[in-house]
Amino acid sequence: MSAKMCHSAGGMGRLVWVGWGVWIGMTKVLWHITMSLDGFIAPEDDSVGWMFGHGAAGALGVETMERTGAVLSGRRGYDLGNRARDGERKLYGGMWAGPVFVLTHRIDEVPADPAVTFLSCGVAEAVEIAGEAAGEKEVGVFGANLAGQCLEKGLVDEIAVHLVPILLGGGVRLFESDMRVRLRKIRCDDPGQITDLRFAVEGAG
Repeated sequence: MSAKMCHSAGGMGRLVWVGWGVWIGMTKVLWHITMSLDGFIAPEDDSVGWMFGHGAAGALGVETMERTGAVLSGRRGYDLGNRARDGERKLYGGMWAGPVFVLTHRIDEVPADPAVTFLSCGVAEAVEIAGEAAGEKEVGVFGANLAGQCLEKGLVDEIAVHLVPILLGGGVRLFESDMRVRLRKIRCDDPGQITDLRFAVEGAG
């Protein structure tokens, strides 16, 4: 485990932004989620069983995993993934390995986890750090709150969604904000009960 108090690092490519979705020397940022038909990505109890039992998944999930060179997660998602009653939830079922960063405001309360670097800094700088670690691959963002902040700052390039045929009736919504974000559908796969969608983020408005 390591923890970093981040500071501005001028000269790194991710800070050169010339408009929505247009970066110089950029590593792409992907938000990869599973969502219910009524727009929730987690029920009120944060359980995950609702995601399963709908048949085989399509190719989009594996392709997105293979494109991911580093993961940036929010603290809430990290804590939920490691709560004692659920056991450890490994990223992509343990099929993915790479640098993992967790953005937290509680840098003095981080667990001893050798697989994770905890960051305490702004969202843009956290994305920059993860981008450096991703190399030629892309950054995967995990967590609705963190992803929402990234969207509001124009830091997300693509969203990959697995749409599951279930109504949760409540829980954590995909995106809650006063901002509208324009998307462009670039892929739609319908291999079975799960519909796989991919969108390019075009900007606010």
